Amino acid sequence: MNLYIRYFAHEAFVKSVDEAVDFLRTIPEIKVEQPLINRINAFYTGTSIYPYHLKVSFNNYVIIIKSDAESMEEFKDQQKKREEQKNDPKHAAVVTERRRTIQDILNEPRYGWYEASLTFKRVVLIPETSKFQYKDTLFRVRLKAQSPMDCYNRIVDHLRNRQDVDSRSQFPSSKSSNFFYTYLGETLDKAAASEPAPQEPVEEDPDIKDLIPESKRTFSEPGLFN
Repeated sequence: MNLYIRYFAHEAFVKSVDEAVDFLRTIPEIKVEQPLINRINAFYTGTSIYPYHLKVSFNNYVIIIKSDAESMEEFKDQQKKREEQKNDPKHAAVVTERRRTIQDILNEPRYGWYEASLTFKRVVLIPETSKFQYKDTLFRVRLKAQSPMDCYNRIVDHLRNRQDVDSRSQFPSSKSSNFFYTYLGETLDKAAASEPAPQEPVEEDPDIKDLIPESKRTFSEPGLFN
């Protein structure tokens, strides 16, 4: 994996972190110290595929992009093709159709039982510092809903109305990977109701266990969360 680096009019295409550091040392405005080198190395060895913005000053950044190109010319040719594709009306139509399809699936009426999980950012108190921080929290439940979107909305409404969930907590989009659901059918037989949930919580912390229902617990009407 190679790196394309740009800082205003300065740009380079390098094949290692050492080459990237050597290039940045040639720019007077950039103070190359170990923390900066560590951040570049973390990006280079990490799994992120998105461009990295390395902060230089209050509003100035070095842009670093991973690329499988072998030269500056090949990299710029790839970028040009991506821009042309992005501006192609046919490509835009495909993207729009894909987004519309996801939303349509969520809104499609499908009454019955769902097993769903939602990972949200819950505001929790850190006793040692008396300060608050966001903590990724997994909530999993079985419930009846009119559609996948209704399933999502009912879970979010339930969590917003809980006294033990701070109102500053943040909830993901229904289209994000942090919301997952499985349709179980119009009825939930005893076997389905008693079988363990397919995915265990990724983290169980004493202060959030109350937000992770027992895997055998089910919810019935008229109360959604009894």
